[in-house]
Amino acid sequence: MTFSNHKYKEIQSFIKNNAENIVKTIVISKSHPFSSVQKAINSGIRVFGENKVQEAIYKFSKLKVKYEDMELHLTGSLQTNKTKDALNIFDVFHTLDREKLALQFNKYFIHASSKKFFIQVNIGKENNKSGIWPEQTNDFVNYCLYELKLPIIGLMCIPPIDDDPQQHFSTMNDLALKNNLNFLSMGMSSDYKCAILNGATHIRIGTLLFGSRTTYES
Repeated sequence: MTFSNHKYKEIQSFIKNNAENIVKTIVISKSHPFSSVQKAINSGIRVFGENKVQEAIYKFSKLKVKYEDMELHLTGSLQTNKTKDALNIFDVFHTLDREKLALQFNKYFIHASSKKFFIQVNIGKENNKSGIWPEQTNDFVNYCLYELKLPIIGLMCIPPIDDDPQQHFSTMNDLALKNNLNFLSMGMSSDYKCAILNGATHIRIGTLLFGSRTTYES
């Protein structure tokens, strides 16, 4: 399946009719071929999300030169040894999830000063997921903002797959308010409507727009 402009318009219609905030739709193109990305671009899409550094470089290095208004988001976990490469290709990072990574961003602050960061919260306290626990949010936000001087703009989460996301999105909204953060990255293809109704400002949509993942080879 290639990019569905019809589905994208449906999402934008829901946002227009239901969102209290401005909501940015990040089109998640990970594991989808270059041809699908190009069709999305031809439909006017300029905000994309990728999960892997090398795949992002492969698909977007030339595109970001050609389209100066393109914005690329890292929505997957980042290994610390790839921090510098990631800063060279991505504009926004959704998965700042630990002190070691925050220190790496600080190390390359000359590259990071124009970037934007979301702190990933492990909202369900799942051992198999990355992110700080909810009760650690305030301390970690302050550490990143005031000690490391990183431009933290908001919080991000992925609720447990078997839970009702409503309770988790509501908790995230409370955490953002308590920490004076204006942006919330939450909501994917299966739960973006619930996320928007609970204050999401960034939704991450892939499967709904591209179908099942394939490969990034052209």
